[in-house]
Amino acid sequence: MAVTIETLEKLERKMTLALPVTTIQGEVETRLKRLARQVKMDGFRPGKVPFNVVAQRYGYSVQYEVMNDKVGEAFAAAANEAKLRVAGTPRISEKEGAAEGELLFDAVFEVYPDVKIADLADAEVERVSADVNDSAIDKTVDILRKQRRTFAQRAMDAEAQDGDRVTIDFEGKIDGEAFAGGKATAFQFLVGEGQMLKEFEDAVRGMKSGESKTFPLSFPADYHGKDVAGKVADFLVTVNKIEAAHLPEVNEAFAKSLGIADGTVEGLRADIRKNLEREVKFRLQARNKQAVMDALVAKAELDLPKSSVKSEVERLVQGARADLKQRGIKDAETAPIPEEIFTEQAERRVRLGLVVAELVRANTLHAKPEQIRAHVEELAASYEKPADVVRWYTTDDRRMAEVEAVVIENNVTEFVLSKAKVVDKSVAFEELMGQG
Repeated sequence: MAVTIETLEKLERKMTLALPVTTIQGEVETRLKRLARQVKMDGFRPGKVPFNVVAQRYGYSVQYEVMNDKVGEAFAAAANEAKLRVAGTPRISEKEGAAEGELLFDAVFEVYPDVKIADLADAEVERVSADVNDSAIDKTVDILRKQRRTFAQRAMDAEAQDGDRVTIDFEGKIDGEAFAGGKATAFQFLVGEGQMLKEFEDAVRGMKSGESKTFPLSFPADYHGKDVAGKVADFLVTVNKIEAAHLPEVNEAFAKSLGIADGTVEGLRADIRKNLEREVKFRLQARNKQAVMDALVAKAELDLPKSSVKSEVERLVQGARADLKQRGIKDAETAPIPEEIFTEQAERRVRLGLVVAELVRANTLHAKPEQIRAHVEELAASYEKPADVVRWYTTDDRRMAEVEAVVIENNVTEFVLSKAKVVDKSVAFEELMGQG
């Protein structure tokens, strides 16, 4: 098989393949004979259809299939022999001017680039750290208490205050007209916890059981209900019941109710600390990983394969469609989504993927089996039945591939941090957790 390869532009190459006609014809004949033994046609018993009838009916499609297969095999063998790392799928077309007994084909394709990474010792990377302090544990205990609070009805003359659960009837009108979602009976909410718009909460706060009130409410311009967004409604609200919240005491009974083995408050706080430290570790890894990846992108020189960027854009568009579908958007599968809005993101992802792959290859940063197992066990540790979660991961190749990718990224992050100029910065627990 004769092969020539030429460079068209940057990463684009053209390979010309010459295949003997006999190679194609021989395989076509073999496949047609196999088909003749299996095909069913009117007027013939199964397996007894004459070869010439089968060839007449299926010859063209079988020849097309064989040409594709044989050219694909020839291209793969030639690319492998020339040590070419092919990106994407080649565009193959038949070419004129072949010698007698041969068929000529052109395959236009891209190759993966050589990745040049500047000296990482010159890269400056900010590495953040955070501690789990007693205040963070106290806040978590308060959240757990709120999740287990009970309610008792207040006296009829008691005024609704923050923390109370109120049961109300309400009806809203805009320009005297009722609107969808503007009316409810026996509706409950907790005062002061942001479950309702501020103006609504402010109106109910201080009311007594059996009391009614009319008040105006301005819906924000970005309110999720588009029909009322930016409009002013008049609400009539009646308070039916006010209940005071009772938070459980932080004692042995409370600890036991949360599944703490030794049933002590110290054991509860230790368990909370362990879970928070695990979450902090994952968040720090994600934030520091992002800083490392930004530094890598800035330090790398490479051309991007257009085919890889196109594939990534298509993947992002499909992800956007899936998101629209999940949100119940009508015609999500056919909604017009301009591909260009994803181009920059796709280019960054492809660039980063190639840079990370080169670092992994050059510095043997592949994920070791024990690292993958340890990461799975760490992910499972916060669940009630860790062994079931470990099994959920290890019995699914796709999930394990995702874990392997995370471990590789962690290895790359640690490697870069060991080489770069690291600027250490301590951040508050609340800031890291997005509570500040």
